[in-house]
Amino acid sequence: MSALILALVSGAVIGLALGALGGGGSILAVPALIYLLGFTPAAATTAALIIVIATSITAVAAHTRDGNVAWRTGALFAAAGIVPAFLAGAAAGHLPEAALTTAFAVIAALAALRMLKPSKALPPEGIRPVRAAGAGAGLGAVTGFLGVGGGFLAVPTLVSVLGLRMRRAVGTSLLVIVVNALAALAARAGTGADLRWELIGPFVGTAVLGAWDGKRLAARFTGRTLQRIFAFVLLAVAAFMLADVIVRA
Repeated sequence: MSALILALVSGAVIGLALGALGGGGSILAVPALIYLLGFTPAAATTAALIIVIATSITAVAAHTRDGNVAWRTGALFAAAGIVPAFLAGAAAGHLPEAALTTAFAVIAALAALRMLKPSKALPPEGIRPVRAAGAGAGLGAVTGFLGVGGGFLAVPTLVSVLGLRMRRAVGTSLLVIVVNALAALAARAGTGADLRWELIGPFVGTAVLGAWDGKRLAARFTGRTLQRIFAFVLLAVAAFMLADVIVRA
């Protein structure tokens, strides 16, 4: 199968997951870029940021029209993550490939386990500056370091810590993701990574289209069912990446 077809299919699958789950689908972009399209880990995490930005901007526009973006909460959350995202993005380019791959696999596994945990009761909605700043800084660091949007971390945090209802948490998380990913991408500018735009372009295109189909898919299944399926897929990907690192060592 040609690299172009793989890019198109991978983008569609990831966009589908992003649209259905409201976040988290982009974490599959990095392993797809590495193992299917032959990117190095450093180039894959940079390319994934571009994919995350394009798909998230499209999605946040749709959520804005529906009134599902908490702008004040999202702005505070995002502002706290800008500097950590920039610093982590700059540091990621200097790490050995094995270390970067291992870190990604561990974060993916932790995200999957968190998705499998039962939901807790929601606290009252409102801005909690200290909690929002702390959670935002942590999310920014993860986004910058690993090149993932971080919706799998942002959505549960916005729900459990800041009390946003799920739909508003999803829309707000996309706003945060765009800001953090832009900061991380700025830190990686000029690093000389081979981004292979002839593959990134089609990948982004089908990811954006897949996100719209994902919204229709979400209407056919419960959110909990989709989340559990994705969590098991994520665990399998994490296990594969860790095994690959061990074999190559």
